[in-house]
Amino acid sequence: MMEAFRESMLQLITHTATNLPPDVRRAMSRMLEQEQGARSAQALQVIATNIDMASDNEGPICQDTGWPTFEIKTPVGANQIVMKREIREAIAEATKRGKLRTNSVDSLTGVNASDNLGPGTPTMHFDQWESDEIEVKLLLKGGGCENKNIQYSLPAEIPHLGKAGRDLDGVRKCILHAVWQAQGQGCSAGAVGVCIGGDRTTGYQHAKEQLFRTLDDTNPIPQLAKLEDYVMQTANTLGIGAMGFGGNATLIGCKIGAQNRLPASFFVSVAYDCWAFRRLGVVLDAETGAIKRWLYRDEKEPAITMSSGGGFVRTGKEKVLRAPISEEQVRELQVGDVVLISGEMFTGRDAVHAHLMKNDPPVDLNGSVLYHCGPVVLKNGNYRITAAGPTTSIREEPYQGEIIRRYGVRAVMGKGGMGARTLAAMKEHGAVYLNAIGGAAQYYAKCIDEVVDVKLLEFGIPEAMWRLRVTDFPAIVTMDAHGNSLHADVEKASAAVLATLAEPVF
Repeated sequence: MMEAFRESMLQLITHTATNLPPDVRRAMSRMLEQEQGARSAQALQVIATNIDMASDNEGPICQDTGWPTFEIKTPVGANQIVMKREIREAIAEATKRGKLRTNSVDSLTGVNASDNLGPGTPTMHFDQWESDEIEVKLLLKGGGCENKNIQYSLPAEIPHLGKAGRDLDGVRKCILHAVWQAQGQGCSAGAVGVCIGGDRTTGYQHAKEQLFRTLDDTNPIPQLAKLEDYVMQTANTLGIGAMGFGGNATLIGCKIGAQNRLPASFFVSVAYDCWAFRRLGVVLDAETGAIKRWLYRDEKEPAITMSSGGGFVRTGKEKVLRAPISEEQVRELQVGDVVLISGEMFTGRDAVHAHLMKNDPPVDLNGSVLYHCGPVVLKNGNYRITAAGPTTSIREEPYQGEIIRRYGVRAVMGKGGMGARTLAAMKEHGAVYLNAIGGAAQYYAKCIDEVVDVKLLEFGIPEAMWRLRVTDFPAIVTMDAHGNSLHADVEKASAAVLATLAEPVF
């Protein structure tokens, strides 16, 4: 009994991590068509190429393979204990095969579980139904977009939008602000799941559940359908654009649900998801656990091809950088320049930055490129990077300026930009911020020629310091050594647009 269940779960995990469903592909295709901003359009071309590469290679779309949330419906009498065990085994096997990054970290010790198993991971929600089949849906939601989730308690004063009351217009303001505050840190173009009501816990859960809806469905509640349409039309006028570079491609989906609430509470909970909207499902034979059919896609229809393979389209104006980089080279760069990096670079995320504040670096960082990246790594004799997109940089804001000053780092690379302290250090000491395209894990892995070495592996694979040799690794200068920041400019300009939407609509 259920002999095929584990293999079915392994297939579900693999396909969810590597192959976007048709509704998401259609939405991203529309973004490609409507985007007018040059930098955002260029980012979308890379994203489109990466989507196709991930599907063709059966490799992770994004190196952050996210937090796995399973929604499972079973017939009465089905053995949920067995299913839980088999799902955990499938998670461990998918991690071993490099379909999932080691993402489960002990909150007390900081130790990274090598199999993605631990208290709370993976998340499984079981429900019974009167069908004689088993339904399993999976959402993989990464840390960058998870950090942009937000919850409001109404009435409230919403930045740039003013007072939000306990009505649909107050909800409207919350949703618009939630989209605005994500900027490029959530890997726009994104999608939002929203819950009106509930308590603080059920509100977030129901908001996340909205992300299991297809992007092109229609809300059965007319008032919410109208609000969803309004948000979709309005959010893409804010000028945030793909990766927060400015433009029209900001939101690909808005799905709203409602729960009853306490008289004293009126929460609006928003679950933000990135363009790498990884969500699939299967229907299983309840006796064997074998897959009977897939959800969210039709196996008879070919996948929508996203790209002609262009990626970063070269214009001849790109600036070629070979590490180590001099201060003179860095000060010649301006916001908006596209750079192609060759030579060696080092990865460094949260654990590395905290370590460097108290310890000397294990490598010479003078003139270096420090890449905010937690890669997916396989070892078969030698180490091989199979997914290598950027992580959200703002988490390193407390450390970055001091690390630039102490160690002579010339280029910091990640996604979403950094703050005023880092910008000041870049201006004073001669460094730039390079924005790689968030989620483009397969595209960037192809630019890595070799893993030269690894240090601080005790922090776990994503948090270790990987020494990489790369060729023509593309990124865009979004913060330069002259005090300019594209991120600050887009945030300010989009805030001005947001402020024009303060008058009641509903």
